[in-house]
Amino acid sequence: MTDQEKKIVLVTGGAGFIGSFLCEELLKEGNRVICVDNFSTGHVRNIDPYLRNPDFQFLRQDITEPFDLESFPELEPFKVKFLGVQEIYHLAVAPSVTNFEKYRVQNTLVGSVGTRNILDMAVKYTSKVLLGSSSVVYGVPDLSGVFQEEYRGVVDHLGAHSAFDESRRFAETLVNTYAQVYGIDTKIARIFRAFGPRMPLFEGLQIPDFVVAALNGEDLSIQGTAETKTSLVYVVDIVSGLLAMMKMPAGTKPMNLGSDQNLLMRDVAQQVLDMMRSASKIAYTPPKVDGPIGLPDITRAKEVLGWTPVTRLEDGLQKTIDYIRANKILLTGGE
Repeated sequence: MTDQEKKIVLVTGGAGFIGSFLCEELLKEGNRVICVDNFSTGHVRNIDPYLRNPDFQFLRQDITEPFDLESFPELEPFKVKFLGVQEIYHLAVAPSVTNFEKYRVQNTLVGSVGTRNILDMAVKYTSKVLLGSSSVVYGVPDLSGVFQEEYRGVVDHLGAHSAFDESRRFAETLVNTYAQVYGIDTKIARIFRAFGPRMPLFEGLQIPDFVVAALNGEDLSIQGTAETKTSLVYVVDIVSGLLAMMKMPAGTKPMNLGSDQNLLMRDVAQQVLDMMRSASKIAYTPPKVDGPIGLPDITRAKEVLGWTPVTRLEDGLQKTIDYIRANKILLTGGE
C-alpha cells in the first residue's frame, strides 16, 4: 500500500487510555495516524512504541485552542493539505473522579469549544467523525436499571458532576447538529466502564487503584457499599466496537458499547486480591461524585455491528495486573 492509498486518521485524546489502544489498532490496519493530546490525563509512555513509526505523528495540542493541521511542519510527510483527513475519532476528555475539580472547566470546554474545533476540521476535509461519548449522558436510570439508547435521561445540569456529564451531552448535540447542517458523516459511541492497561492511576478509577492498593498491601477501597454494582468491559473490546462503528454508513444511530453483565464491585475486588495473592482487605468509602449506576443495553451493537465483548473479566484483569506490576515505578513514582 502506498502512502497516498493509506487513510489519514486523527485521534483526539490519542495518548490516553482508550485512545492509545485505538492508535495501535489503526496503525495495524495500515492507516497513517495523527495523535492529538495535551497530556492532561494521557501520557507519552502510552504512545512511546509508535513514535518511531513513520505512519504515526504526535501533536501536543489543546483542542480547545484553534489549530490548523497544515501549519505543523512535522505533518508535511502526510500531505494533509492535498490528501485531507479521512476519519476523526474524537475521544478527548479527562475522566477523573479523584481530581474532578481540577478538570471541571477543561471538560466543559473540550465538550463545547474543542468539539466545535474538531467538527470544523471535519467540515473542511469532509472527514467522517466518531465521538467517544459516555454513559453519563443518561443520568439516573429508570426502574429497569438498563440504559437503552432511546432513553432521554434524568440529569441535573447544575449538579456536582455536571461539568463532565453536560460536556458529553452537549458534544453529542453539536455532533448531531453538524451532521444535519453540513452533511458530514458522524457517529456517537456511548462508552460504559472500560478497564485495562494504561489507565491513569490515582484518578478514582477503581480497577487500577485496586491493583496498586493490593501491591502496596493497602485496603482496596470501594466507592460505595457492599451492594455497589458495576459493568466492566476490556479496552480492546471497546476499540473493536469503535472501529466497527466507523465503518457503518452515515446516519447510524448512537450505540452503547459496554458489558451487560452486572457485577458486584466487592466480587471484582476479591478477584483482584485472589489473582494477586494479596492479604489486603476490602473497605468502603462514600463516592467522590454521584454517577449513573446502570447497565448498557447492547442489543443495537450486537445486531448492527455484530459486536459483543469477548474478553473474559479474569483475562482483562490479569493483563491489567501484569502491566501495573511491570511499570509500577514509572506509574507511581515509587520504589
